[in-house]
Amino acid sequence: MSQNAQEPQREIVIGDSRVTLLGTAHVSRVSAEKVRELLSTGDYDAVAVELCPSRYNALINPDDLAKMDLLKVVKERRVAMVMASLALGAYQQRLAEQFGIEPGAEQREAIRIAKESHRPLLLIDREISITLKRVAGNLSWWKRFGLFAGLLGGILSKDEVSEAEIEHLKEGDILETTFAEFAENRQDLYLPLIDERDRYMAARLLEEIEEKGHENLLAVVGAGHMNGIARYLESPSVKPTETIRQLDQLPRPSQWPKLIPWVIVALILTGFIIGFQRNPDLGWQLVMDWVLINGGLSALGALIAAAHPLTVLTAFLAAPLTSLNPTVGAGMVTAAAEIFLRKPTVADFSKLRNDTTSLGGWWKNRVSRTLLVFFLSTLGSAVGTYVAGFRIFDRLTG
Repeated sequence: MSQNAQEPQREIVIGDSRVTLLGTAHVSRVSAEKVRELLSTGDYDAVAVELCPSRYNALINPDDLAKMDLLKVVKERRVAMVMASLALGAYQQRLAEQFGIEPGAEQREAIRIAKESHRPLLLIDREISITLKRVAGNLSWWKRFGLFAGLLGGILSKDEVSEAEIEHLKEGDILETTFAEFAENRQDLYLPLIDERDRYMAARLLEEIEEKGHENLLAVVGAGHMNGIARYLESPSVKPTETIRQLDQLPRPSQWPKLIPWVIVALILTGFIIGFQRNPDLGWQLVMDWVLINGGLSALGALIAAAHPLTVLTAFLAAPLTSLNPTVGAGMVTAAAEIFLRKPTVADFSKLRNDTTSLGGWWKNRVSRTLLVFFLSTLGSAVGTYVAGFRIFDRLTG
């Protein structure tokens, strides 16, 4: 192993093949220069990078956001994933401004040289969507919400990156740095975010060697992944294809989160029935409480998101109904209304990445504002469901 603390290297011999792991810092010019130095020797017949297909595409085609089908994102309930992706992009932009170098410069350099020299380029990291879903699968829903809120709040801050975060960037990657505070102290985050990816990348390297027979492969990975990948390369527990299959599986959703909304609906409807049986006036009062509280809080969320006035009215009218039908969320209706009333322009999509680097930009851009409308009106309706439910219970037992 190299003694260079900044750019550590480690060589692993696997049969007739040799894998050179280059540990890099994703905000270091030295890392990009080291990649260039190693690949210029001509010793390597393939190059692997710590990227999944989605992150690779975002790196080489940053304008693809302009092609996003916003309505499809809403219908497929991928709003949280898109918002997280935009927040990560904002964090990277802040790093670029502070360090004067685009994060991932060493990955770009490896990609450029591999293409120019016609060497195979291997994307060895697991899909980011699967990683984040496995992270979420290890958390209860309130911890999941706290993590998402912290991600948005922390990344959108205009403060400079702290020294602690800089050290994490030297040792790991953007994902690890983003969740560093949690990953250091919580095994439920560390496993899917770091250890599983070490196993996955090692399995991908082994798979490529077995199938393609690369004799001398350079793998450009975050320094924090290097030892973990080396350990799994040296002592694989199962066949690489089996490891990849296991780590690509999405966590099985618990049945309780699916049942809880229906249980709540049943309780609310039961409350209405009991109220009308006792006294029609009481029944209508319960219905009024439900509409005013649920619709009001959803409309408040839409209002905070600076939605169109008619979208705010839509939230008020739709939330009490969608809350009684868990298959349709209030956010789906309000986001569709916002898209219809304020159709995003081509300019909105093209400026999306830049606009979302500032907090105000999220409200300025019609695309990101629609995402906020979805998120905040959904949150308002969810809170309203519980508040109205307790209010109904209180009236029935009072």
